[in-house]
Amino acid sequence: MLLLAPSVALASSDNEELMQQVHAFLYEQASPLGEEILIEVQPPSPHLPPCVAPEPFLTNTSQSPLGRVSVGVRCGDTGRQVRYLQAEVGVIGNFVKAASAIERGTLVTADMLEEHAGNLNELPSQALLEAADIVGQVARRPIRAGSVFQSHYLQAPTVIERGQRVVVEARGSAFRVSREGEALESGGVGDRVRVRFGAREVLTARVAEEGTLIIDF
Repeated sequence: MLLLAPSVALASSDNEELMQQVHAFLYEQASPLGEEILIEVQPPSPHLPPCVAPEPFLTNTSQSPLGRVSVGVRCGDTGRQVRYLQAEVGVIGNFVKAASAIERGTLVTADMLEEHAGNLNELPSQALLEAADIVGQVARRPIRAGSVFQSHYLQAPTVIERGQRVVVEARGSAFRVSREGEALESGGVGDRVRVRFGAREVLTARVAEEGTLIIDF
């Protein structure tokens, strides 16, 4: 039994180093969201071998590193060994709320927002934190005063109307061709809408600006 003590201590030391690496990685990922970062990393199984040259990564890159997160760690020189750790990340930072009630169809302006501070981990997963992501959007539903803005509350303002004559540009690495067509749907910048050319040809194009759509090749 006494012979096992040094190896147990070594495994514990390796796990602590691994947890510190994951902690530092999560701090770097979350620090742009606020000034105070709260991180708790769950220790890995003590039965796993040491992780040599750990390289942490987020398993879900489309989600902000908030709340309960899963962190992958590549081990070894080739990074072919991967293990996963669970962590809880809280961030005390700033976010915005609706300063007053906003009716459906209203274009959101800066004076409709008010800034608050709190634990971002407690906000809905689709919460919009920055005013830049909110101002200039249109409310697609009534928003109550004091509400946190969520992505599905808003949509881009309509710049293409159904039935409108539009210019459609087909773009490739070495060419650009323009055609005139009729929009079959309304849409905002970034939306994809159907466009009719002549009697039968219908294509889908991306709204670039008022009166212009793009087809990328």
